[in-house]
Amino acid sequence: MSQVEESIEVDVPVRTAYDQWTQFEDFPQFMDGVERIEQRTDTLTHWVTRIGGVQREFDAEITEQIPDERVAWTTVDGEAKQAGVVTFHRLDEARTKVLLQLDYDPQGLAENVGDKLGFVKRQATGDLKRFKEFIETRGGVETGAWRGRV
Repeated sequence: MSQVEESIEVDVPVRTAYDQWTQFEDFPQFMDGVERIEQRTDTLTHWVTRIGGVQREFDAEITEQIPDERVAWTTVDGEAKQAGVVTFHRLDEARTKVLLQLDYDPQGLAENVGDKLGFVKRQATGDLKRFKEFIETRGGVETGAWRGRV
């Protein structure tokens, strides 16, 4: 099992950053390699990814969701094995630190080599930078929100 921990500061209030992160179907707009996400229930999402020419499909279950604090998940079915959590930390009224912690199990030779070369860490860094750009260029207006607890 491999691990990645990355963070970024975004120039939006914690509620805005959290609310945007709950809009899973918008992830392809800022996550490189994510082709599609379908929100099937309040706690189940279906992912289609293509990274390095390899397409994977899997289901992920939200295991914990606390508004303005955290979203945790684990894969439950499909071609990827991972679990993670994103936490939201208020820095001041208009700034938030977003922290991603991801545990994943690389599959096959190509993924293991990519893991050793730091591909997943670079991917996470890039995705967080694109999230920052996505929410900040929207003027701090999220595309939606889900305020339920899991």
